[in-house]
Amino acid sequence: MGTRESNEQAGRTGRRALLGAAVLGASGAILGPAGTARAADARHGGGRGLKGLPVPTVIGHRGASGYRPEHTLGAYQLALDMGADIVEAGDLVPTRDGHLVCRHEPEIGGTTDVADHPEFASRRRTKSLDGVPTTGWFTEDFTLAELKTLRAKERIPANRPHNTLYDGRWEIPTFEEVLRWQDEQTRERGRQVWIYPELKHPTYFREQGLALEERVARTLRRHGKDRRNSPVVLQSFEPTSVRRLGELVRNPLVVLLSGAGTRPFDFEASGDPRTVADLITPRGLAEIATYAQGIGPTLDLVIPKDAGGRLTEPTSLVRDAHRAGLILHPYTLRNENPFLPADFRKGTDPDAYGDVFGAYRAYFATGIDGIFTDQPDTGLLAREDFVNN
Repeated sequence: MGTRESNEQAGRTGRRALLGAAVLGASGAILGPAGTARAADARHGGGRGLKGLPVPTVIGHRGASGYRPEHTLGAYQLALDMGADIVEAGDLVPTRDGHLVCRHEPEIGGTTDVADHPEFASRRRTKSLDGVPTTGWFTEDFTLAELKTLRAKERIPANRPHNTLYDGRWEIPTFEEVLRWQDEQTRERGRQVWIYPELKHPTYFREQGLALEERVARTLRRHGKDRRNSPVVLQSFEPTSVRRLGELVRNPLVVLLSGAGTRPFDFEASGDPRTVADLITPRGLAEIATYAQGIGPTLDLVIPKDAGGRLTEPTSLVRDAHRAGLILHPYTLRNENPFLPADFRKGTDPDAYGDVFGAYRAYFATGIDGIFTDQPDTGLLAREDFVNN
């Protein structure tokens, strides 16, 4: 395995090359003869489902959100240009008139310019979102036509000031638009493009008469993407929502898992006393395996941190999940100092990169099947270093 310094140099060189290629239009450059296209498709799961994807799989978290405002077609496009194996295109939330749109949360004050629209000032309100008082503007209070008058902006400008250069460039994409974009990119690139939508707050929306599962299923069926090997992986933090999806479609399904002491909101709403700690026991994982193909745990469930924020020893989660027949796609590794374990930070600047390659090596060594990252180029570079050494 290469030295830390050589990996950092490779990362800097790789980022410059990949970003430069993206600016020049890298998507067109990968087209080649039919044999080349078939080989590329095979490397990205064409016809083989999840088992056909590279390991570890690099998943562009909300696109290449370390470089562009998240959940925009620009962020999704750049993730592909950088080589991401899958793009998390779509945290799905509904509009008032029942359309599915892609936003990190239903509250859009932090991810759009809605506050600059005086015509929507009266829509600002406080709601209980999964039991948490939340103030702002919510997608379910807007029609799709109204949301299309807004533009996306960077959610965490203090950490990503460079992303603010792209504020206002893209509108909010719908799930329908993402599925059409996926087809276009698959044709243009000569390989199957994968996406990884998440259903956000299913219980919250079901209580408002805006059930997500049925809407997602209908949309996938219209596009012929509701099958076992369809290149659309569906995920949710609510296990009952994932179960419901399994009754409606045959897509690969993943249960997301936050901190060990937390309870999924559908469990809270139904009075189920179990926590995530119960779900990650061998018994809990065996139950998940009856209706899902994988789990998406927070990275702390794979390698906990000590009181100083430094990595400790890995847990048995990877081994136990694999024994249950589940894949693991933990979330989210980011390059910037505040998001890295303390032992991999460099300095104190919130927008400066730390030793992200060291962090990748630590997580990849546990045997995870993939990882969500905001900077897929560095994830890919780290994977090559890890796999080849």
